[in-house]
Amino acid sequence: MRDEAEIREQYEFLIDELDDEEMNHEGVRQMFTYYRRALGWALEEEHM
Repeated sequence: MRDEAEIREQYEFLIDELDDEEMNHEGVRQMFTYYRRALGWALEEEHM
């Protein structure tokens, strides 16, 4: 399993990607949103 720092780094990268002006294709944005949500859930479960 990945360590917390690596997961947080990926999470921050995805947030930055979603905020990028060029990321305007709705399907890609939706995919990143789901992936970001899944990473958030993984982080929450590890700290419960």
